[in-house]
Amino acid sequence: MGGASGDQRPARAAPPAITLNLPDGQAVRARLHERQEVPGPYRWRYLVGVPAWTARPEGVEAAEYTVWVTGRQLTPIEGVDLSAVPTRRLPSPPPPPAPGWVVRPAPERRGRTDVHDAACRHVVGKGGKELSTLEALDALMRDGARACRDCDAAAVLNPALELGEGRA
Repeated sequence: MGGASGDQRPARAAPPAITLNLPDGQAVRARLHERQEVPGPYRWRYLVGVPAWTARPEGVEAAEYTVWVTGRQLTPIEGVDLSAVPTRRLPSPPPPPAPGWVVRPAPERRGRTDVHDAACRHVVGKGGKELSTLEALDALMRDGARACRDCDAAAVLNPALELGEGRA
């Protein structure tokens, strides 16, 4: 980036103060730098800066020790606004998978049916009856039914049907 005179980033406000409760019962004023949503038993973790000092040849210098803590270790200070603290949330979960299988009349085979994976390009947005895996296997055992070869239907369902042959 450019030098100080050419830097166009807005100045960031100093991190707000918060109380950090130490394991030995002490309470220390810290600065809250960031909060982050995480998986696990404690939904949020917080990056706090704790005042510290560093020994230099010239003498002692103020410093800051940063550490991630849980919300159980923090106490807000009355009147301090925490709304501007940078917050990172977990990404949204992916959409649920398609419900399974779909049976539709075969367009080129009058009176016949095709069974497709629910995400197959031949059925998405075109209707058909949604089926569970067992229902899809039952549908394939009917006369005139076949599994689509453009999706996972043939690769998954046909071997399952073959496993059941000869069993009563």
